[in-house]
Amino acid sequence: MDDLLSEKEQLEQMSAWWSEYGRYVIAGVVIAIVSLVGINRYNSSKLETQVAASGLYETLAEHVSTGDLDKAESVADDLANDYANTTYAAQSKLAMARLYMDKNRDEDAADVLRELLELSGNEELKHVGRLRLARILLYQDKPQEVLDLLAQQDAAAFNALNAELMGDAYLALDRIAEAGDAYRRALADPSQVPTTDRALVQMKLADLPVAVSELGEEAGAAE
Repeated sequence: MDDLLSEKEQLEQMSAWWSEYGRYVIAGVVIAIVSLVGINRYNSSKLETQVAASGLYETLAEHVSTGDLDKAESVADDLANDYANTTYAAQSKLAMARLYMDKNRDEDAADVLRELLELSGNEELKHVGRLRLARILLYQDKPQEVLDLLAQQDAAAFNALNAELMGDAYLALDRIAEAGDAYRRALADPSQVPTTDRALVQMKLADLPVAVSELGEEAGAAE
């Protein structure tokens, strides 16, 4: 009998608790379901965006490989306008810069790389774009702009390439001692071997003319 009363009391307590708090439980479940549905829809939409952008980029790559500038520009515009926040939009800037250089349109190549540097995120691609822009600026005989640009480069993985290009810029400005220092920095870290041609950098260093300041130091030492 006591057991039956105990069970009855428990049922009454549960009923009372549900009457007081049941609506909150239901609301919590509803919120959880709505949140889950929202997350799933967001993830699905994000995936669809990535797939669509990937398809456009593949089309762009085909046009770049065949040298079809008009079609490539059209697809690149679609990526920039409709999928600006994807990695593919950033990659398209690098692809278009290559195509413009193939067409001897170095100013257009420089402009599209500057657009890449203005994008948010995609830091690794922006580091690559900065180095490619530096090469174009050297080609355009703008060494001071190269130095200004590469002063913003802070990725350790690109230190050797960065230093080599700075050496080229210093050399173009007849700043021989600074060019030598830059080339030596490019050679200093053996972990950077895969990113730069060490033999070429060593040749550049060996071929540097003797700086006037160095001649003065040598003369002073001889005296």
